[in-house]
Amino acid sequence: QVQLVESGGGLVQPGGSLRLSCAASGTIFRINTMGWYRQAPGKQRELVATITNAGSINYADSVRGRFTISGDSAKKTVYLQMNTLKPEDTAVYYCNADQGNPWRRYYGQGTQVTVSD
Repeated sequence: QVQLVESGGGLVQPGGSLRLSCAASGTIFRINTMGWYRQAPGKQRELVATITNAGSINYADSVRGRFTISGDSAKKTVYLQMNTLKPEDTAVYYCNADQGNPWRRYYGQGTQVTVSD
């Protein structure tokens, strides 16, 4: 089992910045990818960004150029620097970890990000 704990959400004005953090614990040696998903009210959960142990990064088109994902593959930590935030970025953000052999996906409990005046 893997446990994920997020921190760093909150309320920010449009154009502002936030940094999310996530740390994995438990049976972490099988984790090969970590990242962030988000879910806005009435919408499906969607990918925001992921990073593999090898450092390969993937971003959703809606955040590319504004958000930056980073992490430590040895410590199994992942961060999301969010700049130039927009109201449409408002959502619950979930830390994610994928393990292989056997494949399994984990999510954290989520942290609320609200972008509003």
